[in-house]
Amino acid sequence: MRIAIVRLSALGDIVQTMIVVQFIKNKFPDSQIDWFVDEKFKDVLKNTEGLSNIFGLDINKIKRDKSLRSLLNLFFFIRNKGNYDIALDFQGLIKSALITRFIKSKKRCGFDKNSLRERLASYFYNYKVNISYSENVIFRYVELVNKSLNLKITKSKIDNKKAFYKYKKTKRTIKKVILVIGASFDSKIYPIGNYKEIFENLDAEFIAIWKTKKEKEMAVMLARENKKISISSQLSLVDLVDLIAKSDLVIGGDTGPTHLAWALNIPSIILFGPTSANRNTFQTDINIALSSSSHVNPYKINKKDYSIGAINPKKIIKAAKKIL
Repeated sequence: MRIAIVRLSALGDIVQTMIVVQFIKNKFPDSQIDWFVDEKFKDVLKNTEGLSNIFGLDINKIKRDKSLRSLLNLFFFIRNKGNYDIALDFQGLIKSALITRFIKSKKRCGFDKNSLRERLASYFYNYKVNISYSENVIFRYVELVNKSLNLKITKSKIDNKKAFYKYKKTKRTIKKVILVIGASFDSKIYPIGNYKEIFENLDAEFIAIWKTKKEKEMAVMLARENKKISISSQLSLVDLVDLIAKSDLVIGGDTGPTHLAWALNIPSIILFGPTSANRNTFQTDINIALSSSSHVNPYKINKKDYSIGAINPKKIIKAAKKIL
């Protein structure tokens, strides 16, 4: 069986979608699973167990050129990958639905119009699954494959998932904690001033990771506060996976690196303000979500909601001590 997965972006969403690969391979061990992804996120799928091919698509070029030629080039690139038994769109946007339509497959699966933010996307599928858009994203992805491929993935099976990547765990006497100080928008970032109490109350080494110049400046400010804090180099996606795999705990907002910890079965504490913990993460005994008191509308995120700063550092310290 040839199976095409469409999930273009972003880092955290791709990582969470990866949950389905191991369960598909369990049911169909001889299947070929290919993933169509935005070129800039291609590397995060490297070394994922169960994937046969990863096809990077230059989505930005199409947006930038706004030309029929670029769209046709994309169409022929996808069509040349051959016939698939089934194509699964986990993203549910018009752009991902269009790419799913380009794939040579008689069965194109996605969410129905009542389960999507961009309802028009559902018209590109010929097999549709209904599950509330506000439902936990992991349950949404699992429901899509359960219905489309007749799988029976339960919560218990998700709880006992294998790590999505192969890696060797490092043994240390001093615990290593990764601080994810950035996010896709500012109101998802925990204020750096709130970290001081955490440093003083946890016996661990801390590594602040960054992506942008602004985030690096924040990391430098943190490092000045305490000698236990070091600053990472600028990390590739492959380097990021490796660093998190070798850590004991990851702390940060609702963003890709914190979701990577869950994918690797590494402990994490994810902090939520303007986004929903119930929807955006899968909690376990070692993957804990702490939320502000904000009411979140998943259809319309309020990027001016800075309530994440109201999460008491003492709650983070308590959760971290329990884990460590």
